Amino acid sequence: MDEAGERAARLLDGLRAFGANYTEFTGRFASWLGLHSTDAAALAEILYAEDQGAPLTPTRLSERLSLTTGATTNLLNRLEKLGHVVRTREHADRRVVTLRSGPDIETPARAFFGPLAGHLDALVAQYPPGQLDLVEDFLERLRDTMRTALADPPPDRPASGGTT
Repeated sequence: MDEAGERAARLLDGLRAFGANYTEFTGRFASWLGLHSTDAAALAEILYAEDQGAPLTPTRLSERLSLTTGATTNLLNRLEKLGHVVRTREHADRRVVTLRSGPDIETPARAFFGPLAGHLDALVAQYPPGQLDLVEDFLERLRDTMRTALADPPPDRPASGGTT
């Protein structure tokens, strides 16, 4: 493997490890709230999107969680029943449903995720802005690369080598 390939492998390994840690963290959030891990992941996506000023629709949540629309509807019904999520119709097109966090979930979510946010702020403060700009650029290009790869059709499956 050449140097670029080795670097790519190390970067990918670091991103996989981060993904595993993120999954474990949302799993802890789920246990802390007494939710199924998928419900907590959905709630985290809804809270994050809302914090970014771009609240999700059920369809967009389905895409982010790789769930069918039916599974997402069942999930949202559970979260709505618990008061964690509210479905609103605030778009000019009244058919569009917007997902908002329920009034009683923001405080517990901030209590849970607050320490992580503090650790991340401290980590980011250790780097000069120019280096962080490079990291942000790399991550944006990585997302674009993954979108391109996901748009490609999968390769043909190799013929089975086994005998029947």
